[in-house]
Amino acid sequence: MIYDIKDINLAEGGKRRIAWAERDMPVLKQVRERFSKEQPFTGLKMSACLHVTCETANLVRTLQAGGAEIALCASNPLSTQDDVAASLVQDYQISVFAKKSEDRDTFFQHIKSAIAHNPQITMDDGADLISSIHKDNPEMCAQILGSMEETTTGVIRLRAMAKDGALKIPVVAVNDAKTKNLFDNRYGTGQSTLDGIIRATDMLIAGKNVVVAGYGWCGRGFANRARGMGAKVIITEIDPIKALEAAMDGFAVMPMRAAAKIGDLFCTLTGDIHVIDREHFALMKDGAIVCNSGHFDVEINKIALKEMASGVKQNVRNFVDEYIIDGKKIYLLAEGRLINLSAAEGHPASVMDMSFSTQVLAAEWVVKNKANLQPQVYDIPKEIEDYVSTVKLKSMGIAIDELTAEQQKYLQSWQEGT
Repeated sequence: MIYDIKDINLAEGGKRRIAWAERDMPVLKQVRERFSKEQPFTGLKMSACLHVTCETANLVRTLQAGGAEIALCASNPLSTQDDVAASLVQDYQISVFAKKSEDRDTFFQHIKSAIAHNPQITMDDGADLISSIHKDNPEMCAQILGSMEETTTGVIRLRAMAKDGALKIPVVAVNDAKTKNLFDNRYGTGQSTLDGIIRATDMLIAGKNVVVAGYGWCGRGFANRARGMGAKVIITEIDPIKALEAAMDGFAVMPMRAAAKIGDLFCTLTGDIHVIDREHFALMKDGAIVCNSGHFDVEINKIALKEMASGVKQNVRNFVDEYIIDGKKIYLLAEGRLINLSAAEGHPASVMDMSFSTQVLAAEWVVKNKANLQPQVYDIPKEIEDYVSTVKLKSMGIAIDELTAEQQKYLQSWQEGT
């Protein structure tokens, strides 16, 4: 077995973290127990480019229990939990290529190592693995049964590839599943983003002007958590429907140009490039804090920030860099990378339980339906969504109603009205 991690001696602590996360992942545990009996992935190689966390460890353990041979690399240079990576190698014999704070060259070399695993199924968090295969190893596309993508950013990239006719393999948009984006994106991102900001800065949220760029599910989650801690929240949007929704949810809505003048804390959650740009830095007040919770480190124009700053940046705290522009101090968190995974631990296991259960069941669906799949982006089948949500409710001790025969007939007919 080959691997590249920071320190194998960290494995004991990582194993404890993996076990702690498993306590809050009952749906995934139930799937893993079934997979261990049915072995749906026997003989298959899988490569995954994901955040290497204790929750992800339980995901790959589930795939391994189903018979898959796994290689795992990091989907972000700052998100790896080194002790978890060590445990996956030592305790579970999984090939891991990931080190926290790895440089750009190492990051892409690790992706190449995952590709060298020669997978038939891939999993992505941002589409780096699949896009690298299409670009550098296009001959591999013929052997890949399908890929799972679990981020908004990745799905946007893959739908663009499909539209251009560039996509050569079937992809399942796990991110678009309700059991993912309604919960993971909203509650997971909302809580973990705030957690990362507070860990990095130790700032008091109450009373601050918090500017949230983007009112998708991630933006909604963060905006509501910040408001819950007493912040005065401002939303910036380009979508009139989402902007209207934010206004009716009680938030102030304005262009970034206006928000830049009054914001104390800025957080981007859009999946787009240069959401906070040169003109916005020039307008910010002294002491403004800027961070990102979108997948890639492109939402904040870091190049412009460096060019505008006098002198060199100063690292004033872990994950906090100080830039001085015309005498004003602006603080960039986590190098503009995912603040919730760089400075904190990412989403809580309880919410990742649903996302990762949906992910592994999507992989099983690909294997079962491989003969009929085309190079396009597929939505998660409803039966997977229903299963995950039903088991999750049961694990929480919650029961719901069922339709009676009379109610089913009424909903399926048109004869009865007022």
